[in-house]
Formats: sequence, C-alpha cells, structure tokens
Amino acid sequence: MRIARGAMKLGLVAVLAAGLTACGTTGPMAANQDGGGLKLFGGGQPQAKAASEIGVNSYLWRAALDVVKFMPLASADPYGGVVITDWYADPAKPDERFKVTVYILDTRLRADGLNVAVFKQVASDGVWVDAPASAQTEIDMENTILDRARKLRLANVTE
Repeated sequence: MRIARGAMKLGLVAVLAAGLTACGTTGPMAANQDGGGLKLFGGGQPQAKAASEIGVNSYLWRAALDVVKFMPLASADPYGGVVITDWYADPAKPDERFKVTVYILDTRLRADGLNVAVFKQVASDGVWVDAPASAQTEIDMENTILDRARKLRLANVTE
C-alpha cells in the first residue's frame, strides 16, 4: 500500500512537470526576444522605464497629435503608432467633412516613417457620401507633421 501511494505521488509530480513543460519556450511568448513578454521572477527593464517608452518615434508621435489637435480624436495608440481622428467639418464648409489616420512606421525620425490617410465625405441630400480627398492634402499633412517633429527635436537637443 505504501509503495502504491508513493508511485501515485511520483506519477502526480510527473504529470504536473509535463504540464509545466508545455508552458515552456514555444509559442508567441518565446518569439519575443527583445526583453518584452511575461517575466515571472523579475528581469528585463524596470517598470518605470518600460511604462514611459512608446513603440514609435516620440517626436513624430507628439507632432502628429499637435497637427490633428483641431479634430476630435477617435483613437490613439502610442505602441502601434496609429492616430485616428473622428469626422471634422469646417464651420465655413458644413457640407463636407474629413477624417484623418496617421501611421507612424518607425522609431527613427525619418520622412518614410510616416504615412497619412485623409478621408472625405460630402453631404448630398442629407446623406454623407464618400468623395476623393486630394493627394496633396495627405502630402501637406505629412510635411507639416515632419516639420513639427523636427522643431520638437531641435528644441529638445538645444535644452
């Protein structure tokens, strides 16, 4: 009886160990080799530092928010680098409205690290209908964001 009870305990330990092994280094958590992911016993970056970092260039991020601040903000993801505004209608032209999505694609301050999409709708018989937005509007917004980001960076470097 004593041997059977010891064998049951040993079997239970083996089953638990196999279960923990299944939680090992395979799957999506193992793919994260940059210090992120789940840390059970410490290690990695201190919490204060990790909480203050964003996933994209901070100057582009701040500049994008500054440039679209006149529009209502629908969503802002600093880790994914996406700013989405809600529809905005200029009081001077209430029959058209715009929505902007800014994508920050890089952690470096580079012109190709930014993409702006502008959406336009016009009122037709009381119904909002999609209309093509000018490609120049997107380019102008990108240039404005880049210019603002450069100014923010220069102000930070000279301080």
